[in-house]
Amino acid sequence: MDIKKYISSGILEAYALDTLSAEERKGVEDMLNQYPELQAELEAIELSLEAVAMKTAVAPPSGLKDAILSGIEDAAPAETPSKETKVVAMQQPSSWKYLVAASVALALISGYMAYDYRAKWKSTNEAYAELVGSNTLMADQYNKVNQRLEGIESDLAIMSNTEFLRVSMAGTENALEASASVFWNKRTEELFLNIQNLKTLSEDQQYQLWAIIDGKPVDAGVFDLGAEGLIKMKNTASQAVAFAVTIEPKGGSEAPHLETMQVIGNVG
Repeated sequence: MDIKKYISSGILEAYALDTLSAEERKGVEDMLNQYPELQAELEAIELSLEAVAMKTAVAPPSGLKDAILSGIEDAAPAETPSKETKVVAMQQPSSWKYLVAASVALALISGYMAYDYRAKWKSTNEAYAELVGSNTLMADQYNKVNQRLEGIESDLAIMSNTEFLRVSMAGTENALEASASVFWNKRTEELFLNIQNLKTLSEDQQYQLWAIIDGKPVDAGVFDLGAEGLIKMKNTASQAVAFAVTIEPKGGSEAPHLETMQVIGNVG
């Protein structure tokens, strides 16, 4: 049972205004007995209608009381009354009935219109909030896609730049299926890593890239899996003759653990 949908249908207002058929009223009363929240909503509606009725009630004309008393006096018999006094029911002026009926009707209509307006305003406000949220999500997704496209364009520009030398690194005996490559600009010494196939490490480990210069390994930076596209590494001097990747403790090492080497490749 969707309580909110049932409330927004307006059937409780119709029940309070007594515009339902006997069968419909019975159905509403059954629902009220089953769901306390419906009873609370009905009481709130009735209080709202009562408040509007009190606020919009039409006061009787100031001369109405005198008119009623004058009518009673005019209705009295001219002759001397007999011993038996006949009791005659006083007729309420019809204008008073109309005023009361009009006041109640106006109060009920005003209350219903106020509640209907509030329900529509609430629905519109919720729809607006949903639209704003949807637009925000779309904008966020657009920004992410746009950033990704910009990253791809940047990577393509590097990979197609003839100043960048591509050095392929093949898997070692420790990881025959492993592969990676670097794009290295000897003039600017810029170095980018491209991961093709490396295994997942434990949380206390990281991959570390090394450049072999003058027969010694030089740290070119640590990295993790999961990065998309080219990874910017440390600038490397033009004297490098090879590149390799080892598994090191998280944060990297000053010297590589050669027994953990995953890939290696010579500069062509």
